[in-house]
Amino acid sequence: MKVLVPVKRVVDYAVKIRVEPKGVDLKNVKMSMNPFCEIAVEEAIRLKEKKIATEVVAVSIGPKQSQETLRTALAMGADRGIHITTDMRTDQELQPLAVAKLLKEVVNKEDPKLVICGKQSIDADAAQTGPMLAGLLDWSQGTFASEVVLDGENVKITRETDSGIETLKLDLPAVVTADLRLNEPRYATLPNIMKAKKKKIETLAADSFGVDLAPRIEVVEVKDPASRKAGIKVGSVDELVDKLKNEAAQLKIGTVCTLYRGQSIAR
Repeated sequence: MKVLVPVKRVVDYAVKIRVEPKGVDLKNVKMSMNPFCEIAVEEAIRLKEKKIATEVVAVSIGPKQSQETLRTALAMGADRGIHITTDMRTDQELQPLAVAKLLKEVVNKEDPKLVICGKQSIDADAAQTGPMLAGLLDWSQGTFASEVVLDGENVKITRETDSGIETLKLDLPAVVTADLRLNEPRYATLPNIMKAKKKKIETLAADSFGVDLAPRIEVVEVKDPASRKAGIKVGSVDELVDKLKNEAAQLKIGTVCTLYRGQSIAR
């Protein structure tokens, strides 16, 4: 069984971003694989290690630098990569629907039985690509998976929701999106990083698929959230009560509730 894993290049989660009116300033910032995509790659590799999957194919859509993201997936254990380049386009950052359309074309070409992708990217936080891909393919889908178990022609997934734990049984082929609790991705070892340099990456132009990639959403404005004043640390309950009693008026606090070492205090 072939497993396809889409991976996205994003600003590294540890980087403090700089915001511009139309988006995030990407100049001279460290980029890495989207953390949820790492989880998806790890799950696919584990399926191969269990002899359930026969091949793991990673696919990334973006500028030429996206090949670095694919090399990371290959170093983790993916067998080969597909890079859909957007270098010839003015809008190199495609919107979720356009990405889903391109992935549909890749799925039709590669014919995998399972697509595992991150539930969302940490830059857009849209969580749309996986469900859109399943809809375009008319495949079963399971989102926010915290456990994935293959059973013949079915896949069982566990989802942690606000109302409890859900277990879904999906018919293959299917699209599954990975939650943070699904697994802990491995670190690529130096020998595997060297081996990844020899693995094949096929490059295709986004415009060569003949699908409509026009954006459907316009970003009107992007700005930093309002800053908050720093809090005050107190060493004891008495000090906390004193500050609430004497400084509440200046802070314009009507009723203040807090918790100090398990004790609820209100003034």
